[in-house]
Amino acid sequence: MNPVELSRVVLCAVRRAVDDGELRVVVPGRAVVTVPGAGGCGDYATNIALQLARPAGQPSRRVAEVLRPYLLGADGIGDVVVSGPGFLNISLHGAQAQAQERAHAHGSASLVREILGSGVRYGYADGPTGQVVQLHAPHEVRAVVVMDVVARLLRSQGALVRTSCAARPERAWAEVLGAGVDAYGTPDAPAPLDVNVRPVPAAPVDPVSLGRDAGRWALLHAAAHDRPRAAADLLAQRESNPLFRVRYAHARTRALSRNAADLGFDAHPGDVQDVRELEIVLADHPRILAAAATRRAPDRLARQLLAVADAVSPLLATVLPRGEEKPSAAHRARLALAEAAGTVLAGGLTLLGIDAPDHL
Repeated sequence: MNPVELSRVVLCAVRRAVDDGELRVVVPGRAVVTVPGAGGCGDYATNIALQLARPAGQPSRRVAEVLRPYLLGADGIGDVVVSGPGFLNISLHGAQAQAQERAHAHGSASLVREILGSGVRYGYADGPTGQVVQLHAPHEVRAVVVMDVVARLLRSQGALVRTSCAARPERAWAEVLGAGVDAYGTPDAPAPLDVNVRPVPAAPVDPVSLGRDAGRWALLHAAAHDRPRAAADLLAQRESNPLFRVRYAHARTRALSRNAADLGFDAHPGDVQDVRELEIVLADHPRILAAAATRRAPDRLARQLLAVADAVSPLLATVLPRGEEKPSAAHRARLALAEAAGTVLAGGLTLLGIDAPDHL
C-alpha cells in the first residue's frame, strides 16, 4: 500500500466515523500521509486528527483515539499507535500486499472474467468442507440477526450450519428482519447449549422500526463489541448514509448495463487503466469472505462492500460514450469491470440479507 492508497484508507476511516456519529465534521478531500517523525513508529504517519480537531470541537488526541479502531479495521493495516498530540502511526501487514499481488497477477480482464463467471458466489468455497457448526444465540434481536448472517457466511465457505435460540424468536424478527432459526428452546425445555453468538445487545435501538434492509444494516455494520447505531438516517438517500452508498453503487452498475444495451454495446473484459484500488478490493473479496466467516464478523463484509462502492464510484462516470463518441473496446472493458463490481456488491448484500435493487 503506497501513501496515496493509504490516504484514501484514512479518509474512509474518517467517513465511517462520521457515518457512525463518532465525529461531526466535513470529510476533507485529502489526508497527508508521510514517514513517521521523531517519536513516531510504524511505516507511515498522518496528522489527520490534528487537522480535524478544531472543526470536531475535540482535542486532537481524542480525535485520534476515535479514528484508531476504524483504521485497525481496514485491510492491510496491522497496527495503529497514537503518539504526541494525536499523530496516528500506521504499520502495514501482508494481507493487502497479497491482494495487490493477486490483482496484478490477474489483471483487469482475468479478474473480471473470474467474478462474472462465478456470479454472486464469487469468493465461495468450491464445495462442502465437512465442517459442522452449531450456532446458539440468546433471545435478543441483534444476536439472532448476527447469527443468521454468520450462518450464511459459514455456509458460503462450505460449512454445514445449524442455528438455535434460547427461546422462540419474536415474530417481527422473522417477518420484518428476515432472521429465522432452525430450533429454539422453551421455558419448560430450554435449549441445552452454550451461547456462542453474543454481540452487544441492540437495546434501546428498535431495528424493526427501520424495516428489513436498514434494520439489518444497523445491527450488522457495527462490530460485535460495539453498540449499533440504528438511526432514521439509514432511511435517507444521501451519501452520508453508508447503506445508501452501497445499494446506490449497485443500482448504478445495473443502470449502466441497461444504458449500454440501449446504445448497442455490451460488456467485454479487458485491461482498464487507473483502477488499481478497485482491482485490489475486488481481488481481496474472497479473503474477506473467508475471514468474516472464520471470525464470525459480518461487520467485515459490510466494510468490504463500502470499500467496493467507494472504489467503483470514479469508474462509473467513464463507462458510457459521451457526445458523438462511439462505443469502443475501452468502454466495453470498463462496463465489464463495473458489472463485476456490481456482482460483488449484490453477492455481499445477499449474504447480509439485504436487498440489492436494480433501481434506486
